[in-house]
Amino acid sequence: MSATPPGAVEGLAEYRPELGPQVLLSDAMLQGAATVHLIKDTAGGGSFRVGAKEHFLIARMDGSRSLAEIGEEYAREYGRRLDGARWQQILRMLGTRGLLAGAPARPAGGPASTPAPAPAEPDRGLLRGSIRLVADADATTDRLHRAVGFLLTPGWLVPLLALVLAMEVVAALRIGELLDATKGLFGNPVLLVGAATLLWFSTALHELAHGVVARHHGGTVAEIGLRWRLPVVIMYCTVGNYLYLGSRWQRIQTALAGAVMNLLFLLPFCALWLFAPLDTATRDALGALLLLGSVQALAMLVPFPPLDGYRIASQLCGATELAGSTVAYLRLAASRDPAAGDYPRRARNAYRAYGLGAVLVLVGIAAAVVVAAHRLLTT
Repeated sequence: MSATPPGAVEGLAEYRPELGPQVLLSDAMLQGAATVHLIKDTAGGGSFRVGAKEHFLIARMDGSRSLAEIGEEYAREYGRRLDGARWQQILRMLGTRGLLAGAPARPAGGPASTPAPAPAEPDRGLLRGSIRLVADADATTDRLHRAVGFLLTPGWLVPLLALVLAMEVVAALRIGELLDATKGLFGNPVLLVGAATLLWFSTALHELAHGVVARHHGGTVAEIGLRWRLPVVIMYCTVGNYLYLGSRWQRIQTALAGAVMNLLFLLPFCALWLFAPLDTATRDALGALLLLGSVQALAMLVPFPPLDGYRIASQLCGATELAGSTVAYLRLAASRDPAAGDYPRRARNAYRAYGLGAVLVLVGIAAAVVVAAHRLLTT
């Protein structure tokens, strides 16, 4: 029998460690200038951060590789071997947290870098609060996915997105007519309430779309509920493992799903506005709904918290939401810290491209507001 290879724990060279099925690993992210990976125990709820080298080792603990084989891969990647003490430290860390298959679950109160917070009593009051609408949000989302998930296949999604693009082109070309219709809508309280109700309903679909797309990519939904900060009342949908979805593109799709749903919601109203024989008041109400709904959807893509564009920008930059604000991403883009590797360059490129789109959206919204205000003041 061959001797224990260097870089493996003595007596455990052939040990094949395997992470438990409840363990989730994230892609590389940035916290400040440091590259980190998140590891989550879905059974216990705890999560913690590790560096790129630790992630390299842990990600290969799938039961098919021995410690000796993992050690050889590590040596080829990083040009050095781990000694027995370091291996023992890593295995002890995983074992005490109950993350290795066959290891006992971590008892309550056991070690964890970021323990799951205890469920808090709902903070409800007359002016602000929240309430869950369904007992099992994940099961509800799963049923919705089974019902409408076929729309996420290319055969359906590509034509729908093409129709959305055509709708927005028509809206841009006829912006003057839509602005006049919006002005008229605000002079008709009954139609205004109807349009506001439809826009609120579209925000509810917006939230559910986040959950359905996350479920399509193997995600889980932790909570669906209603949140109020009077006079604003909105639905919310919390994707429990958003940062652990399989790829950055899947996370971007999940964040983008809400705005796309808002625009898809407008398609039948746009068709009625364009082709149905309607009276002037109803047609103007539909035109106003098209304009207001489009502005609502596109404004969500601006990269400022807590809008969807904030999460999209964070994924484009490779940064984790732990960074906390758009300002942090901008500082990251300007970073020259060698510890961040090529992330600052990627962040700069991502923000240039995404920021240009956000500026165009803001300019368009501002122009529409200025034109509408001018027409109101001159008529």
